[in-house]
Amino acid sequence: MKAFRCGDVVPGCARTFSGTEDDILGQVAQHAQHDHGLTDIPEALVTQVREAMTPA
Repeated sequence: MKAFRCGDVVPGCARTFSGTEDDILGQVAQHAQHDHGLTDIPEALVTQVREAMTPA
């Protein structure tokens, strides 16, 4: 299990996620679209999310 805090990549966002890496990436993609207005998730953002994940 891993955890991710969106605020580690997007300052000011308090949303958190936990689960497997794939679970988190899916949840973050939906969050980025709905809450941050991103229609396309750049690979650089995926890399940042992966690097910011911590053991849960």
